[in-house]
Amino acid sequence: MKVKRPLRHHHGIHSLRGKLTLANVALLAIGIVAATAVSLVGMRHYLIGQIDTGLTKMRDSLGSSQLTMRQVDSLGALAFARDRLVGTDEQPRPDSIYTAVDARSRPLSVFGVHPTTAQRALAAAVPDPRALVKDSAPHQITVNGATYRATATRLADGTYVLLATSTEALHRGIGKALKLDLAVGTLLLALLCCLTMFSVRRRMRPLEDMVETSSAIAEGDLTRRVPSSEHPTQEVEQLRLALNSMLHQVESAHRTREHSSAQLRRFVADASHELRTPLSAIRGYLQLYDKGMLSDPDERKRAWERVLAETDRMGRLVDELLMLARLDQQPELRLRNVDVSRLVRDAAEDLRVQQPDRPIEVVAQGSLLVRADESGLRQVLGNLLGNVRTHTPAEVPVRLGVERADGVVRLCVADEGPGLGEEDAARVFDRFFRAGGGAGSGLGLAIVQGVVRAHGGEVAVCTAPGEGLAVTVTLPARAPAGAS
Repeated sequence: MKVKRPLRHHHGIHSLRGKLTLANVALLAIGIVAATAVSLVGMRHYLIGQIDTGLTKMRDSLGSSQLTMRQVDSLGALAFARDRLVGTDEQPRPDSIYTAVDARSRPLSVFGVHPTTAQRALAAAVPDPRALVKDSAPHQITVNGATYRATATRLADGTYVLLATSTEALHRGIGKALKLDLAVGTLLLALLCCLTMFSVRRRMRPLEDMVETSSAIAEGDLTRRVPSSEHPTQEVEQLRLALNSMLHQVESAHRTREHSSAQLRRFVADASHELRTPLSAIRGYLQLYDKGMLSDPDERKRAWERVLAETDRMGRLVDELLMLARLDQQPELRLRNVDVSRLVRDAAEDLRVQQPDRPIEVVAQGSLLVRADESGLRQVLGNLLGNVRTHTPAEVPVRLGVERADGVVRLCVADEGPGLGEEDAARVFDRFFRAGGGAGSGLGLAIVQGVVRAHGGEVAVCTAPGEGLAVTVTLPARAPAGAS
């Protein structure tokens, strides 16, 4: 099924880019609102403090003068008192209001001038002037719908003077400051939104490359990798390296699986072919016997011998296949101290008994102990020498040698036979491979390789046409991990 690649320019509000942008804008908006609120509250507190300070100083100066209303009336030269205590009706909401009242908060005439509307409203807004006198801090009151800061002082004759200053100018200033802050904040939010979109788009481009690479791999292109960006961040670069490493492992695993599948199919086909040959021969002889075509005793004897030979061949093939299956499952080895020199000498004696005319040279001086599975090593030597018996003439010399060097044990079986070509040498450990269509099942060297690898070692061949074949088995001096 073909996977459709996502388009890079489709980014909605629910994308990571949109969510990051909204988060940044929201955080900045909260910061602007908080800063504006704190600044406006601080400004209001400061300006009201200034108004209260002016009212308090004026109240204290009148209270400490010990004047009476009669003295105030008689001292017309006191422009200070006249300017402060006389008002007009031209300003219904003056910035400052000063009026004299009695104990019942009834406005009084000053300099023969009757109280103005604003002064009467101030007197009405303060039902008890004595409370203002007792309180050191001014109070907030409402006069004709406008807010004022008001205080009071008591003259020497018991007359009360009310002093009030409007806070309307203060509120208008705070309102203008609020509008300015909102305008600047909106501009900053728009600028942040644009910068965040641009920055996030550039920073997230590697992630988009990862999405495209993953989509390409899903379509079958296992060679794709995430390219490096021009200015990568540390986290994104680490993610890119980890993803590329994972993709390399996926590609390797896929190729290994494909190789294993092909090898398994070839193995099943070869095994079927190898088993079909003896089964066909056995079936043919049995059909001849069943039809009575083997009337001669010599023919029946020869047929019986052929059936037994094919049965033995099939049995050996099945045993070898079972052996390879066990090796593929990585069986637990029965490790103990094994004298490899003794195994080499025993294998050479077995070969002399089987082929007395073959020249055999053994290089295995003294005792050479290793930790290994003795039966496995005997099978390795048996298969290597069986390969020599099968594929070389009986008069060809064979050399068996074993040595310890650089912490490993090297076991070598070399002959002076016809050798192998380069292509055949590359496939010599493949299962069911027989060079030149020779005899045998083609599983001997495959079993050798499996046993050696189970011991944590390696096996290699050195050959050339006309120069013989040398198989070298290298075993570690210590037991492989996990073996017991």
